[in-house]
Amino acid sequence: MSFPILSFVTFFPVAGAVLLIFVPKEKTNLHRYLALAFTLITLVASLTLYFHFDGAVADPQFVEKSGWLGYGINYHLGVDGISLWLVLLTTFLLPIAVLSSWTSIQKRVKEYLIFMLLLESGIIGVFVSLNLFLFYVFWEAMLIPMYFLIGVWGGPRRIYATLKFVLMTMFGSLLMLVAIFALYSFYYKATGTYSLEIFDFYKLILNPQVQGWLFLGFALAFAIKVPMFPFHTWLPDAHVEAPTAASVILAAVLLKMGTYGFLRFALPLFPDALERFLPLLSILALIGIIYGGLMALIQKDIKSLVAYSSVSHMGLIMLAVFSLNTEGVEGAIYQMLNHGLSTGALFLIVGILYERAHTRLIKDFGGVSSQMPVFSAFFLVCLLSAVGLPGLNGFVGEILCLFGIFKTSQLQAILAVSTVILAAAYLLWMYQRVMHGPITNEKIRSFKDINKRELGYLVPIIIMMFWMGIYPQPFLRKMDASVSRLLDRVHNRERIFLRETSQTTSLKSDRAAEAEVDQTAKKILAELEEKR
Repeated sequence: MSFPILSFVTFFPVAGAVLLIFVPKEKTNLHRYLALAFTLITLVASLTLYFHFDGAVADPQFVEKSGWLGYGINYHLGVDGISLWLVLLTTFLLPIAVLSSWTSIQKRVKEYLIFMLLLESGIIGVFVSLNLFLFYVFWEAMLIPMYFLIGVWGGPRRIYATLKFVLMTMFGSLLMLVAIFALYSFYYKATGTYSLEIFDFYKLILNPQVQGWLFLGFALAFAIKVPMFPFHTWLPDAHVEAPTAASVILAAVLLKMGTYGFLRFALPLFPDALERFLPLLSILALIGIIYGGLMALIQKDIKSLVAYSSVSHMGLIMLAVFSLNTEGVEGAIYQMLNHGLSTGALFLIVGILYERAHTRLIKDFGGVSSQMPVFSAFFLVCLLSAVGLPGLNGFVGEILCLFGIFKTSQLQAILAVSTVILAAAYLLWMYQRVMHGPITNEKIRSFKDINKRELGYLVPIIIMMFWMGIYPQPFLRKMDASVSRLLDRVHNRERIFLRETSQTTSLKSDRAAEAEVDQTAKKILAELEEKR
């Protein structure tokens, strides 16, 4: 495409944020409609990526590259079959997040929506950056709007939750920055040229000891973001204190930045180190699966329960990534999308309940389905999607993940099945206590069923849940080639390096031969001129 579609999708929300600055503060409805319009236009523009994306091509597509600061720091964007779906997930959920906060956010609406738009740009930038410096800029820039969204519009303990989230994330980010500088230095020593291009570093062969240290720098940053056990402690606090829309984006998209980092950097860049750390990483993922599920069982707050369910489900995704086979990695990517939809929907459901009851404690509910039958049906579908019921999106992702894990380790697959068992236990038990039984809280009798606006943002999610559960091929086909290339780099790193090097050497040899022929021809012509 000649049109810079990735730049448009990435920075169009920023244009919306800038426009909102100049809209008078008292026109709150105009702020909401403008923010919704900018997120919807971004969604429509991002759909062109899907329709023009060639699933048979493994390399990045829609590439945009230009010089920026020099010394290998370029403005370089592109998407492949791995990042494509995360971009689309982001653009799909942002209009929903804006709609969900239409009535719940009443103070500083203008500033709130500006930060939501800036957050969208920061997240998309992470997924489309092909230059490490640009990736790091977006990675850090994303923290700023999320810091304010939780810190200003969050709950009573919002300052504690925000500081914990930012400090832990920045600690990992600084380690990653050191590793990026080290990679930059090693590449310059090996080639004599400056580069921060991600795919240039794929050709860099490092000794196992150096790989180990660099792998730790990247892996810790990504493990905190996922979050993997034992780096998960910031997540429940951030979710409980964040406003509903921020919780949706945090669970549905921000956590996927960690898994994406493992797929894009940690696995292909450091295969020798990965081999050494793989048993430990797999154990931590298994602990996260079981620990998250057990903690969810004892939660009294619905939002906290959903937060701990994310720890468990993200553990399954990471274990599938570490299986290092096609079924596992494709299942992990597919399950990232599924988790984004199902967990995002559950946070929306909790937000609807909180707007009516002003409480999230399970004991304060009971018999809600008698007053809100339509809401009860939507709640059940979202819950069954998270459990992995056949016919819904969660089933396909979990089956692929478990297939991939089983090919690597049967014991790990048996333990990983506890994700499904524990999810059914804590989610169905919570649903039974909240939605059924006698009405013990008289406030519930005044509850009104979901309105048109709430239907407007729940129905698209429900449609996607059924579509992805019944017909997953359109999603999987787009990622096949990119996943195969990724695994090829992990398992056959030296062979690929030698093939690419030999192609470069062959090209240099051809050019040297042409130069020699030209020089000989010039000598012959000079001799003829002298004879004349």
